[in-house]
Amino acid sequence: DDIINFIVSLVVQHLGSSTLLILTASHVMVLLLSSSLKLLLKPRPLLFFLPAIVGGFLTKNNYHHLLPQQTMMSRPPRRLSIDRRLAAEGEALPVPPGMDGVHVGVPFGVTALYEMEQLNASKVYVMANKSSKPMVEDFVKSLDEKGFLAAPLNCDVSMGGAEDGLLKACNEAAAVNADCVLTVGGGAVQDAGKLVRLWLSAAANQVDGEQATVKGIQAAQNRDPMPPLPPQICCPNSFAMAELTHVAGLVTKDNVKSGAAHPSMMPTVVIFDTSLSKGLPDWVKFGTALRGVEHAIGAVCHPKATEDIRNRALQGLTLVNKGLKGMVEDPDSEAAQVNCYLGGWMAIRALNTGCYPSIAHLIQNHYSARFNVHQGSCSGVLSARILNYHREKTLLKQISIANVLDLVIGDREYPLPPAPKLVSDLVATLPGVAKDHADANVDEEMLREFAEFMYNQHGEKLNRLSPKPFCSAEDFLGMLTLPIANF
Repeated sequence: DDIINFIVSLVVQHLGSSTLLILTASHVMVLLLSSSLKLLLKPRPLLFFLPAIVGGFLTKNNYHHLLPQQTMMSRPPRRLSIDRRLAAEGEALPVPPGMDGVHVGVPFGVTALYEMEQLNASKVYVMANKSSKPMVEDFVKSLDEKGFLAAPLNCDVSMGGAEDGLLKACNEAAAVNADCVLTVGGGAVQDAGKLVRLWLSAAANQVDGEQATVKGIQAAQNRDPMPPLPPQICCPNSFAMAELTHVAGLVTKDNVKSGAAHPSMMPTVVIFDTSLSKGLPDWVKFGTALRGVEHAIGAVCHPKATEDIRNRALQGLTLVNKGLKGMVEDPDSEAAQVNCYLGGWMAIRALNTGCYPSIAHLIQNHYSARFNVHQGSCSGVLSARILNYHREKTLLKQISIANVLDLVIGDREYPLPPAPKLVSDLVATLPGVAKDHADANVDEEMLREFAEFMYNQHGEKLNRLSPKPFCSAEDFLGMLTLPIANF
């Protein structure tokens, strides 16, 4: 209490004085995260006011990006904080419906603690993919020491959200009666967290010890009324944007893409900290950012898209394109990563406003599940081909896409290239992302079987989503196998 009182008195005493600059934001953060961390994790009247005071100090001195801008005293239902050093475009971004807040460009550790306090969480179940494990181990250890960790860190969810790892996580979380799920990693982990929450809400009414099944999880999405789900704090390490939707995918033991969806499955809070992407392999970093391009062009060309949806998608595409080019030059650039994230956010929200899924989503989800290919590489292989297939039906929309991707300033010395070629050219610059089927170890016979499967099993849905219908499996195969040089 003496430490907390000292900080409060010091800030109050000097607030508005030039001498306050001596007490930098980093000093405050070090104090809060060291010996006083134990106090931060306990409810006490003094701490009810501390975030407002410290937050006011940081904002006054342009350090507002180090702490969430809202306080426990004045917490509205929805809130947004973005590090203004990195981007100004996010000011107009709406927090997705059903979500409490989104924080971009802020430290995940202190922000996650703040949000746990807001949510009154006491049994936090933490999930991370294997590449994120080294970055969260200290934070998880701290939660354990303070008694907030419900179970050991789970790193069993694999690419695509394979059934075995997902069910194990569901059973672990239910066994300890977790009241909050914290997910760190890519889209598979974020989606798995949503499904774990769905199972937790169902398991409360199940026989003790009943084990999770895909059928049981999917049945839980159909309850009416839907009971409240435990909250989820998402800390993405890349740009898949699964954390900004209420849809969750999984891959069954038969390598079939499946999942669940319900508005209540929308995560509660998202915290995007660029430090979590350090050390990521190129196929993850650039592949997930490329998904932002896919989401944008899918929304622009979708049969149900409105003018407003197309405009928002094009704004997102502008930022993702800028961010990708910046990351090619410097993969660790904070500004480039934030551009990819904000652009991806705009694109996925445009797509989810009456246009989900796009034709590319449907095709690439099944391609990914069938051939065990990361969805970023699915976009690298298929995005330009799908765009080229319906080009004659979406020509004016594709011109708007081409104008965003070409980035020519001033008088043009050559005709505007077609959008499929610009997408293919962009993919060619991205390290770690597959450019053609051979890069994904998919041969012609596999493609033929895939074309027959898609047309026979999903032909009706394909033609609802595609601006140009597929007349046969051969038609679909022709799209899949069109040489890239033909764009």
